[in-house]
Amino acid sequence: RLHSNNLYCDCHLAWLSDWLRQRPRVGLYTQCMGPSHLRGHNVAEVQKREFVCSGKGNGFTHRSFMAPSCSVLHCPTACTCSNNIVDCRGKGLTEIPTNLPETITEIRLEQNSIKVIPPGAFSPYKKLRRIDLSNNQISEAAPDAFQGLRSLNSLVLYGNKITELPKGLFEGLFSLQLLLLNANKINCLRVDAFQDLHNLNLLSLYDNKLQTIAKGTFSPLRAIQTLHLAQNPFICDCHLKWLADYLHTNPIETSGARCTSPRRLANKRIGQIKSKKFRCSGTEDYRSKLSGDCFADLACPEKCRCEGTTVDCSNQKLNKIPDHIPQYTAELRLNNNEFSVLEATGIFKKLPQLRKINLSNNKITDIEEGAFDGASGVNELLLTSNRLESVRHKMFKGLESLKTLMLRSNRVSCVGNDSFTGLSSVRLLSLYDNQITTVAPGSFDTLHSLSTLNLLANPFNCNCHLAWLGDWLRKKRIVTGNPRCQKPYFLKEIPIQDVAIQDFTCDDGNDDNSCSPLSRCPAECTCLDTVVRCSNKGLKALPKGIPKDVTELYLDGNQFTLVPKELSNYKHLTLIDLSNNRISTLSNQSFSNMTQLLTLILSYNRLRCIPARTFDGLKSLRLLSLHGNDISVVPEGAFNDLSALSHLAIGANPLYCDCNMQWLSDWVKSEYKEPGIARCAGPGEMADKLLLTTPSKKFTCQG
Repeated sequence: RLHSNNLYCDCHLAWLSDWLRQRPRVGLYTQCMGPSHLRGHNVAEVQKREFVCSGKGNGFTHRSFMAPSCSVLHCPTACTCSNNIVDCRGKGLTEIPTNLPETITEIRLEQNSIKVIPPGAFSPYKKLRRIDLSNNQISEAAPDAFQGLRSLNSLVLYGNKITELPKGLFEGLFSLQLLLLNANKINCLRVDAFQDLHNLNLLSLYDNKLQTIAKGTFSPLRAIQTLHLAQNPFICDCHLKWLADYLHTNPIETSGARCTSPRRLANKRIGQIKSKKFRCSGTEDYRSKLSGDCFADLACPEKCRCEGTTVDCSNQKLNKIPDHIPQYTAELRLNNNEFSVLEATGIFKKLPQLRKINLSNNKITDIEEGAFDGASGVNELLLTSNRLESVRHKMFKGLESLKTLMLRSNRVSCVGNDSFTGLSSVRLLSLYDNQITTVAPGSFDTLHSLSTLNLLANPFNCNCHLAWLGDWLRKKRIVTGNPRCQKPYFLKEIPIQDVAIQDFTCDDGNDDNSCSPLSRCPAECTCLDTVVRCSNKGLKALPKGIPKDVTELYLDGNQFTLVPKELSNYKHLTLIDLSNNRISTLSNQSFSNMTQLLTLILSYNRLRCIPARTFDGLKSLRLLSLHGNDISVVPEGAFNDLSALSHLAIGANPLYCDCNMQWLSDWVKSEYKEPGIARCAGPGEMADKLLLTTPSKKFTCQG
């Protein structure tokens, strides 16, 4: 009897299925408990090919299914063992061997491809005196990796990719005499990193990414004789003064460690600089004062230049803000790049010192709500020379301390009465050189601190809707530069505040008010906030009057034969549902300009082919449904621009799985973006095979 056990049906249990089938009266009701797709299946009924250990989600990934170790202590197959030394040098290992003889005193694992030192990796081997893990790919080490090794005297970790030493990594290594950490990417040291290394003679931190070291880090090293610190980008500020004093007293640094910054000390040997030269100026102080806790993110982003508290990423053809910006940044220059939409990534929550953002001379057409979340300390925002056509208050959410807002040389056509809500600290607002024809009453009422308002070089239409502004300009003591009317003709070039109230008229067809909210809803549809539903209305063309700020548009169950080209006018769309229509073709321009689109549903149409560039530019798209069409082939590269895609529905299509579709097989396997529904329709031997699980080598062409 084997039932009611947590059997994990992977490759290690494949033999049991055969064994039970040969003995049908034995082991009745023996079922798999994992992995999830086999849970509840009788072991004897599971096919041999289904017992797998490779791929995401297979193997021992859940602790509840961890198989107990039935192995005996042995020498690993690829290694040699003699005189209590295990030699696994250059054997292509990707993991640290387990179940080694407990009496070993030395293990040599250098020149392999090991990436992780797991918890308790060496703890069973209490007699270990030397561990060599040099020249691997190690980027992560568990805090208790070397726990209990009280006899260890040599630990060699050079030539890896370690960025940080976890707290307690060397705890209890009282006998350690040699510690080589050179040629890694270590960017900080906790002040207590070496607290138990009282007998250490040689410590090498040569060729890492250290910019500072906290005072007291080397205090526990009572026996230290040699210290290697060169080839690190040290910031020689007031926080590194202690190291100069330490090296003056203890001339043990033999590799010639030098300063990288500030400029006045660049390339000078730390041990030869007078301690009074180590001074702090804002930037260095913030970057290094918390280094003992490994707090600061000290890297300068690729393609950017960092000097002082300024991070300059201008003129780099960037289309998004770099991910890793140093926390000390006070001024961020992103001007003269290729931004089109400023996305809400939360980046500013990580920059507590940020005071100025320069986004001038980009191609910004929209700013997502929440883009400035966390930027509560920013007091200057420059958006000059972009392509903004409207200003919504949600664009600037999070900028509570903003004092200067530059919107010069954009394409703003009107200012609404909620455009600047929440910006009560703004003192200078520039809307110079836009396309503003009108300003809604009360637009500036929330700008309680406003002292300068630049409205010059705008084509103001001085009709009845602008009468309030003339009166407001006369009463307010604000520097404005005297903005002038451009329409109607008889008021052209007259300062708005000089126009008599009775001359602001709306007769003779001059009743334009481009700021009037488009609250209309097409008769065929229902509208709620920014969601428009036009489902099952027999539509063949896009109805007139859809609000410009629509975010979700439901057009399912209609009679469309083409994707309406007018959709590209709605730049705030995040969802389009065109399912259950009669669409048979797509073009390369079907979804152009839809940079905010998250969900696109084209299921149950009559699509037979997809042009290679149909989905170009949909970089925000997360879900794409092409389910239930007549698609047989998808051209290679069709999804190249869909960098955010997490779910592709392409089932119920007659997919012809020959060599031309091998790329799609590889693509869905790489990140599991297709849930295992799509099946091949041909050629013959591929019929009914799953796109997700069929080996890519099966996708072949005859002849």
